[in-house]
Amino acid sequence: MLKVEAQTLEEAYTKASAELECSITELQFEIVQHPKPGFLGLFKKTAIIIASCKQIPKETEPQAPSKPASHKQKQPKPSKPKPRERQKPRTEKPKAKKSAFDDTQIIDSFYDSDSREDDGTIEEIDEKIRNLFDNICFDLDSIKVTMLDEKTVYINIQGKDAALLIGKEGYRYKALSYMLFNWINAKYGLSTRLEIAEFLVSQEKMIANYIRPVVAQVEKSGRAQTKPLDGILVQIAVKQLREHFPGKYVGIKTNSFDEKYIIINDFKK
Repeated sequence: MLKVEAQTLEEAYTKASAELECSITELQFEIVQHPKPGFLGLFKKTAIIIASCKQIPKETEPQAPSKPASHKQKQPKPSKPKPRERQKPRTEKPKAKKSAFDDTQIIDSFYDSDSREDDGTIEEIDEKIRNLFDNICFDLDSIKVTMLDEKTVYINIQGKDAALLIGKEGYRYKALSYMLFNWINAKYGLSTRLEIAEFLVSQEKMIANYIRPVVAQVEKSGRAQTKPLDGILVQIAVKQLREHFPGKYVGIKTNSFDEKYIIINDFKK
């Protein structure tokens, strides 16, 4: 058995064929790890296989042809049908007890917000996030996963390499936040709030200062719009503006340059 690692599966097959001195068609292999290109330089994986050469079976000696069967063969006599047995009267079986884990319990636990934190969801998310960061090179001191409210998972990451995890202008933070949200929202139906070394708090403070003139414009004329905002800043601004104006329409629009901005005006009657 030979363990081979390469950038792609094709390269791994070729390498194994060369080292075992047999053709690729004679390889017998097991894929240990599929290659992954990663995302923005993160979580890249190589292809790993365990290979060996197939054992070609020896040629068996030709068997002597069997003698042709004679035409006069005794045909089996048709068996007489057995008399029908009298059917025994059916007895009612005792009803099976209801399982302790039924559909009603699943529905109740889904809508019961108080039991959300105790149903193992947070522990499962916490374990999977820790496994994710155990396989990358960032030096992190702590990862905490808790419920911020009944619909939001709060993920707090601290450590020496927190700035590297955020990236220049927050590009890694945005990618990681997007990836975690899509996984947690699709599987558990929950939203996420990712905090890395107070990055999100600082962005919220910056947006709070930025929207002050916008708030003043809405209070004066009843409507306003922001300049184009990027990534996570759009979501932060929408949240803060909706808190300022709960009775108005606050929505995200896209311009001709595929840039996102926010408008605030009255609801259409």
